[in-house]
Amino acid sequence: MTSVIWEFTVSAENRQSFESAYDGNGVWAQLFRRDPAYRETILLRDDAEAGRYFTIDVWEDKDSYTKFQEHFADEYKKIDAECERLTQSERRIGLFERLG
Repeated sequence: MTSVIWEFTVSAENRQSFESAYDGNGVWAQLFRRDPAYRETILLRDDAEAGRYFTIDVWEDKDSYTKFQEHFADEYKKIDAECERLTQSERRIGLFERLG
């Protein structure tokens, strides 16, 4: 399994909209579900720092994730542009392979 991990900072007025867009049933997960190699999206909220979130997008493997990015590039860019207003910052932590 491959996981793509992102960190976000979200202002108080955008948190509800952000959570709706980025949770396991949000607009991102709906796009990802169009690919059979997608497994799930996990949204995490930091308990100690208000407005700090992580997402973990789980894919079958790195190659499948790469092919998804190529195949759905236009749709991805459109959603990214629409959701940009919801965040103060975003940072891709990295792509991680599950061991064992």
